[in-house]
Amino acid sequence: MFSLTQAAAQQIQQAASASDAADLALRIAAKVDTDGSLQYGMGFDEPKDEDMRLDLRGVAVVIGGESQQLLFDTVLDFVELTPGAFHFIFSEGDASACASESAALGDCSSTSCESAGCASKGQTH
Repeated sequence: MFSLTQAAAQQIQQAASASDAADLALRIAAKVDTDGSLQYGMGFDEPKDEDMRLDLRGVAVVIGGESQQLLFDTVLDFVELTPGAFHFIFSEGDASACASESAALGDCSSTSCESAGCASKGQTH
């Protein structure tokens, strides 16, 4: 099942409040790129009937049918990759093992949203 860390939940809640999106759910999406890599995206959206709906750490999350299998056992985290540079990252499995800078840079099958076209500090796409 998809999950998110407390750090990610706090940042998402702050972003929702700052952008008047507090009444919207966070939509998480994934797709397989032409080279076989997974690309992730996220943004505030209205839930649809066919969406999987989750309440994770006080954040309403929705995932469309086409992304559900791709996001199974994925963790969304918010980490400091370099001093002062915070980013959302998607990683497979246990987020606690992926909370270090070295794990976020690839030792944990992680993908930084900066390279995957999603959010950085204070923003969601």
